[in-house]
Amino acid sequence: MTIGEALANLQKSNFRSRFHLSAKDKAYIAEKGLPVIREHAADFVRQRLAPAQIPNDGKQAPMRGHPVFVAQHACACCCRGCLEKWYKIPRGIELSEIQQQGVVDLLMAWIRREMR
Repeated sequence: MTIGEALANLQKSNFRSRFHLSAKDKAYIAEKGLPVIREHAADFVRQRLAPAQIPNDGKQAPMRGHPVFVAQHACACCCRGCLEKWYKIPRGIELSEIQQQGVVDLLMAWIRREMR
């Protein structure tokens, strides 16, 4: 599935399509810049989503507090259950570097779209 296809599918979800960046989120992104936000996204994915076993799976991404958290919920990349349901990435195995990069690329595409 391409990023464009994933974003189109997410827009069809009543729940996922309700997520949008707040004015505060947009200001934070403008202040930090997209390269820094991408670093944050990579860190969050590596620490909170990539491990094979996550003790608090389903609760590791808050609904707000950072633009990447909002993007994770909008893109169904908030927990391993959502990754499995939406992208067929099974739980219980560590995400590869390529999978992590794919998640970050999707999050950043959603963020760039929201910044327009």
